[in-house]
Amino acid sequence: MQTIAIPDYCPSCSSKLELSFPLLYCRNPSCGDQSSKKIEHFAKTLKIKGLGPVAIESLALESINDIYAMSEYEIIDLLGSQKLGEKLFTEIQNSAKAPLNILLAAFSIRLIGKTASEKLSAVCESVHDINEDSCAKAGLGPKATESLLEWIEEEYPLLELPHNFAFESPKVRTGGVVCISGKLKSFKTKAQATEMLEQHGYTVKSSVTRDVTILVNESGVESQKTTKARESGVTIVENLLDFLGETNGIA
Repeated sequence: MQTIAIPDYCPSCSSKLELSFPLLYCRNPSCGDQSSKKIEHFAKTLKIKGLGPVAIESLALESINDIYAMSEYEIIDLLGSQKLGEKLFTEIQNSAKAPLNILLAAFSIRLIGKTASEKLSAVCESVHDINEDSCAKAGLGPKATESLLEWIEEEYPLLELPHNFAFESPKVRTGGVVCISGKLKSFKTKAQATEMLEQHGYTVKSSVTRDVTILVNESGVESQKTTKARESGVTIVENLLDFLGETNGIA
């Protein structure tokens, strides 16, 4: 059986590798391959359409800060397409509206993924509320807490993001029970709409039960569900994005 030698140095930046069985880690924060993957993860999490590996390379992005430092003209010039450049610039500007629960999961903080971010967002109004006590209240373990607090102390101050990055939790409305009727216009699927509604604190049901307070009907068709809801005094919503206060949904 052929034995494979464990490399000592990172093939990208030549930094000394650290073995944490069974994985090898490059701990160099300036490693080119790591930076590219972090930017790619950030763009994917914030749903910045058009900012994939090819665009990241074409724009010569080296950090998340670089994404927001580029002017629309620079993006158009480097991509070689006015249409693609204008569209990507708009996507980048819209991404600044992401709430705390999405942002934390986007920064590739070790041990802080979507689940941990959601838990933290439930007990913290902003990134400034995050400390050992709030992490414990959110149910984070000691290693995840240590990793997050280390990121806030060392890397968060280095971020140079637009002023409209609030790093705040979404404003949650509670007590609403929603039923979706018919085809949606603002979202591609009901699953996407359900996810967004739940992020805003709503409960989603498949039929008009007694506890339903809101019916989403974007099709304009007076369905049986809509008629039943209207007769029961249920609020009818014709545009879900407007109702939720979103301007750039998943659609």
